[in-house]
Amino acid sequence: MENNSHQFLFKTNINCGGCVAAVTPHLDKTEGILHWEVDTTGKDKILTVEAAAGMTAQEVMDAVERAGFKIEVFNA
Repeated sequence: MENNSHQFLFKTNINCGGCVAAVTPHLDKTEGILHWEVDTTGKDKILTVEAAAGMTAQEVMDAVERAGFKIEVFNA
């Protein structure tokens, strides 16, 4: 079976459990996001998103911004 998902990495200001709780409904209801997690312990607060084929980074960014957080594409 071919894997049609891809991964995005974003730098955010999601830095605590309350922030994660606030952004959860926005990311969970965004069609195309298969799985996501935020590293709230690292300095860059990296949001890792496993997305279905065809989903764009901008769609993820829009969902996070609707939740009231800053987000930008992370270039390691």
